[in-house]
Amino acid sequence: MWVFGGLLIFLAIKKEMEPTLLLPLGFGAIMVNLPMSGAVAQMVNGALEEGPLSTLYNAGIANELFPLILFIGIGAMIDFGPILSNPKLMVFGAAAQFGIFFTLCVASMFFPQNDAASIAIIGAADGPTSIVVAQKLKSQYIGAIMVAAYSYMALVPIIQPPVIKLLTTKKERLIRMPYHPAQISKTTRILFPIIITIITGIVAPSSVSLVGFLMFGNLIRECGVLDSLSETAQKVLANLVTIFLGITIASQMQAEQFLKPETLLILGLGLFAFIFDTAGGVIFAKILNLFLKEKINPMIGAAGISAFPMSGRIVHTLGRKEDPENFLLMHSIGVNVSGQIASVIAGGLILNFFM
Repeated sequence: MWVFGGLLIFLAIKKEMEPTLLLPLGFGAIMVNLPMSGAVAQMVNGALEEGPLSTLYNAGIANELFPLILFIGIGAMIDFGPILSNPKLMVFGAAAQFGIFFTLCVASMFFPQNDAASIAIIGAADGPTSIVVAQKLKSQYIGAIMVAAYSYMALVPIIQPPVIKLLTTKKERLIRMPYHPAQISKTTRILFPIIITIITGIVAPSSVSLVGFLMFGNLIRECGVLDSLSETAQKVLANLVTIFLGITIASQMQAEQFLKPETLLILGLGLFAFIFDTAGGVIFAKILNLFLKEKINPMIGAAGISAFPMSGRIVHTLGRKEDPENFLLMHSIGVNVSGQIASVIAGGLILNFFM
């Protein structure tokens, strides 16, 4: 576990892979695996002494508080302008959740139903949603699920490009998509998070807390009268909660809990879900191209996962490598934003099915 923690720290510092997540996670893994570590709960002279990381876990993760607060910050960061300019992009966010439900079927062969559902949601590439779903379904593998979800979020630049290239031809990757920005009124921007929360709450009531906190953050951004709160949510709040979240998750990475065959299987299934989510978005775009006169660059379908804004940037970068004058950023970010919403709704549907 010390080696594993060191690897996460290396990836955070040397490779700059989501350092705000992996650095606290890696350092925390080392802390909790020191002999008789005072960072976590332990028996001392027959009495249980609760360490600070265990206290933080009970106060912020066991009750889903940290993930939901983080959603406020994420919502404040998101600009729904690209997707409001082209609402058709929302279908790619839905298509890219295919891997979740496919992995659920596979994981059900190895794990009880609630654990399988919790593992499948790793494919959403959305750490907070994974935590909330695993907690509500009382999965016994929550530590491995949380680590897998956040690790794969950080590894998006490594995992997605090979999958995208495998499923697309060079001709498809060269497709250009003109961007025609529409003027989105302030009223529309304000109504959008409110309407999405209401509709989602009716379709999947269990997702109201997830979607509601995300959309509340966006409403703070768009209302125009809470600029200071919006800036605080995007920077100070999001960064602070991310630090606490990362180091607190490490409390579940004690060797006796983590080093099990089931953990390796969960990591493998999480990767499986992630790959098939990416593939689902790309393949859906290729199918649509069979019927469209104005072709879509199928790479943007891969941005339908929830890893915002990393996945959108990766698609744009791949497009620029094939053609330096091909700008896919606004399209891919629009799909990426839709994926953020779709992954939360998918989490709510999983909860509706299995709670």
